[in-house]
Amino acid sequence: MKNIKNGANHTKKRRKAKTERKRINLALQGGGAHGAFTWGVLDRILDDGRLEIDAISGTSAGAMNAVVLADGFTSSGADGARAKLEGFWRSMSDAAKNSPVKRAPIDVLMGNWSLERSLGYHAMDAMTRLFSPYQLNPLNMNPLRDVLEDCVDFSCVHNCNSIKLYVSATNVETGKVKVFDSRHLTSDMVMASACLPNAFQAVVIDGVPYWDGGYMGNPALFPFHSGSDCGDIAVIQINPVERKGVPRTPQEIQNRLNEIAFNSSLLKELRAIDFVARLIDEGKLDETQYRRERIHIIENQNALIPLGASSKMNTEWEFLIHLRDLGRETATRWMELHFDDVGERSTVDLRAMFMDIGSQHQG
Repeated sequence: MKNIKNGANHTKKRRKAKTERKRINLALQGGGAHGAFTWGVLDRILDDGRLEIDAISGTSAGAMNAVVLADGFTSSGADGARAKLEGFWRSMSDAAKNSPVKRAPIDVLMGNWSLERSLGYHAMDAMTRLFSPYQLNPLNMNPLRDVLEDCVDFSCVHNCNSIKLYVSATNVETGKVKVFDSRHLTSDMVMASACLPNAFQAVVIDGVPYWDGGYMGNPALFPFHSGSDCGDIAVIQINPVERKGVPRTPQEIQNRLNEIAFNSSLLKELRAIDFVARLIDEGKLDETQYRRERIHIIENQNALIPLGASSKMNTEWEFLIHLRDLGRETATRWMELHFDDVGERSTVDLRAMFMDIGSQHQG
């Protein structure tokens, strides 16, 4: 009888563990329309309810997902955040319905999401290589700003006390990262985080010009160290770190350069986190003074890489829904595999990730 009772108690403990809420910080990369993949991951996390979001650091599309989530969460909890995210991406799609940047009919027929055969896409690409946004768009019109301001109540974002927000932009003059927090966040700051220099004029805030935050923090992880006492960071990764083969066309070369540039700051921060953990393991740092970060990456590069970089400009609703569903499925698999690891251990082997670099350095 005692064994049966102990077994019953053990079962209850296991059930309790399965429903336990765990805190986590989320790092949201930028990536244009591929940010709808992140929408799907966030939607699944909010729907599941077992992960409590302590802080979010976002860049570009990641920053937009972050402020939309914070707005909805402040006013109506998790369900409100999910509804706000869907409304935002629907508005993004609606705003681009009359855009000449659309898939070619053959790609629509074949079910390809790429814009590589789109005349509008190639015309826009050529124009941005020949003329600056100050020449092409002297009035500095940006429909994305209108969508953001229509969808987000920034007073709610300022009052979002349960989730801390950090939005990154790049200081054009110094080349340094600038992190804005939710207490004083404005639409200008979010637009600065998403300001691609070939497409938009720099966003000037308090006399300082800013470009896309992806160049110096995609996204920035260091705000978590001082701004949150949670030791788990989940990076929702959109941009591929590794892409096989040599780029050959001008578009392929430029796209790969952008991917490398937009991942470089993240990789440096991850390497620094691994370095601190290694020093703690070797007894060279006091673990009571330095925090060991537990790193997780939620990604599906097998599905995203074949879409091609041009599809980041595709805002058709069907494509955004496809990405959302892909994000939800990826988050579901990740939580099935790794929910129990949150709060306990990293699910990414950073040392293996940087092994080749370390070997070359030692040689």
